[in-house]
Amino acid sequence: MNVSVRLSGDLAQQVGTARLQVTLAENAIVADLAAYLRQQYPAAEAWIDIAVPIIAGQHVSPTAKLAAGQEVALLLPVAGG
Repeated sequence: MNVSVRLSGDLAQQVGTARLQVTLAENAIVADLAAYLRQQYPAAEAWIDIAVPIIAGQHVSPTAKLAAGQEVALLLPVAGG
């Protein structure tokens, strides 16, 4: 299945683009997406590890199931006050 991935900030800079189309197995979960991205973009591994996955405006766990055509945003946490 294909999913769209939106990357933010330093993660997008490390990968070289803010948007990706990724093909995963039909029963893939968010952790599978992260593993794929780590393999394809090893220089971005540290950013992938701390990115917060968002689907349809909701934070999701690494075990959340993905659906074909879905968009997953990987947002980097922001600190400040």
